[in-house]
Amino acid sequence: MATSSNYWEDLRKQARQLENELDLKLVSFSKLCTSYSSSSNWDQQKRDIRSDSGSTQDNVLIAMTTELEQLLANLTAVNDKMAEYTNTPGVSSHNAALMHTLQRHRDILQDYTHEFHKTKSNFFSLREREDLLGSVHRDIESYKSSSGVNNRKTELFLKEHEHLRNSDRLIDNAISIAMATKENITFQRGMLKSIQTRVTTLANRFPAINSLIQKINLRKRRDSLILGGVIGICTILLLLYTFH
Repeated sequence: MATSSNYWEDLRKQARQLENELDLKLVSFSKLCTSYSSSSNWDQQKRDIRSDSGSTQDNVLIAMTTELEQLLANLTAVNDKMAEYTNTPGVSSHNAALMHTLQRHRDILQDYTHEFHKTKSNFFSLREREDLLGSVHRDIESYKSSSGVNNRKTELFLKEHEHLRNSDRLIDNAISIAMATKENITFQRGMLKSIQTRVTTLANRFPAINSLIQKINLRKRRDSLILGGVIGICTILLLLYTFH
């Protein structure tokens, strides 16, 4: 019985020791998370300074999270051993007091577990929010840094677009002038064809006039031949007289 009582006391000592360690670790963990939350409310310049040491703080918080999870697992194991002890035959006479003690340790474990998960959840939420804000800020800075180049490119594109529009306008004017010239030439061609058709119609309608015109042309041709012959003979006679 003494041995069993000593075993119970050892378990209680382990539980109290783990509870004390958890209490201290949870306080430190809560303070670190609070300082992390405060640092996330700085302005952008201070946030840039914080980014240099942010990874170290994150690593400390993650290490403390792992350590607290291990302590909670150890305390859970001790509570399980205490529960097994209360169910051991031969300790029924002290079962009510043991169950009261066990329930108190279980309540403490539950409170510590709840506090740990609450603080851990707040920490990771703040971390995700900080990462998101940092990503948004980097995108904004990247956009601002490239806005000058983008504006210059946009200005060049607009100038090139204006040049193309002016070229299109000149081409349209040239095409309009060419179409007007073509229409004018077509109109003049039609007028000439109409005049030729009228002359031909008049000539066919008045055969006498056509015959008279042909006779006049033949006479002109005959007179040209006679005049050419006379001039040729005179020229030959003049050359013969000159060389003899």
